[in-house]
Amino acid sequence: MKAIGFKTSLPIAEEESFIAFETPKPVPGERDLVVKISAVSVNPVDFKIRQNSTKDTVLETPKIIGWDAVGIVEAVGEKVSLFKVGDEVFYAGDITKPGSNAEYQSIDERIVGRKPKFLSLEESAVIPLTGLTAWEILFDRIRINPEKDKGKSILIIGGAGGVGSIAIQLAKKVAGLTVIATASRPETIAWCKEQGADYVVDHRNLIASVQEAGFQQVDFILDFVDTNSYWDTMVELIKPQGHIASITGSSDPVALNKLKNKSVSFSWELMYTRSMYETDDMQEQHVILNKLADLLDQGMLKSTLNVTLTGLTVANFKKAHELLESGKTIGKIAIKF
Repeated sequence: MKAIGFKTSLPIAEEESFIAFETPKPVPGERDLVVKISAVSVNPVDFKIRQNSTKDTVLETPKIIGWDAVGIVEAVGEKVSLFKVGDEVFYAGDITKPGSNAEYQSIDERIVGRKPKFLSLEESAVIPLTGLTAWEILFDRIRINPEKDKGKSILIIGGAGGVGSIAIQLAKKVAGLTVIATASRPETIAWCKEQGADYVVDHRNLIASVQEAGFQQVDFILDFVDTNSYWDTMVELIKPQGHIASITGSSDPVALNKLKNKSVSFSWELMYTRSMYETDDMQEQHVILNKLADLLDQGMLKSTLNVTLTGLTVANFKKAHELLESGKTIGKIAIKF
C-alpha cells in the first residue's frame, strides 16, 4: 500500500520532510479493524511529532503519522464485535501505533465510531481527535453536568483552533454554558461567533477584556494555547471552587499552589490516554464518537472543516503542515484521498 511518512525530523520546506513509499498492508489483531482510508485530517500533534520524534536518527522504515481518519472497514479481527466489513467509520487513533497517512490502517475497534451519515468524508474526518478532546475535557475531566451547570460561564482560550471550535459548540449546545472564547483577528472573531460563542474576547489583554464583557470571574477555563503563559491570568479569572483544564502541557512546573486559596481544581487532558494505557474504559471513546456522530447528524453540532486538499500526496501533507505551523489556521484541514 502507499503511505506518506518521514525518516528523520526535517523542516517542512526540506524535500524529504515527507516521502511517499510502499509498505505492506496491515493485518488485523484480535480486536482490530483494517480500514481503507478515504480522508484524513491534520492536527498540531502531527507537526510536533514530525519535528521532534526522529531528530537524532534516520529510520530505516519511514514513520507514518496522522491521527484522524474516515474510511470503510475492509477486514476485522476474530474478536471484533462492534463493526463488520463494509461499515463506514471514523476515529482518531492510537499515538503508539502507525498513523492514518496511508491507504490502509489497522485500528482497535474500541476507539472507533460510526461515520456521521449526513456529513461528507472530509467533514467527518476533521472531527474525531478534536471532538474527543473537547468532549473528554468538558465531561470527563471537569465533569460538567448539563442540568446542574447550565448557564455557568466558561472561558475557552484558543477559540478558533481545531479543539476550540468544537469545544465552543459542545459547551454551548450540549452543556448549556455561557461561552466566552478568545480571538483577535476579524476572521477568527467571526469564526468563534459562528461556532456559538456568546462573547469573544481579546487574548492579548485577557483579564480586562473578560471583565469588559461583564465577567469578573468565570466558573470554568479551558486552555488550548499555553498553560504557563496564561497561568497567572487564569488564576485571577477563575472563580473560587472553579475548574481549569488544559491540553497543552508544560516543560516547566505549573504553580498549582496559586489555586489553593480558591480551592480550584486543575486537570490535564490527553485524548490518547485511554488507548496508550488500554484503560478499563477504553471503549468509552467508541461511545463518545457515536454520540458526536448523532449530534452532527441531528444538526446540533456542525463540522469544523475549513480547508480541503485532495490526494494522498507528499505535496498535500507538506502544505497542510505548513499551514498548521503558521499558527494562523482557523478550524480544521482535511485531505481527501
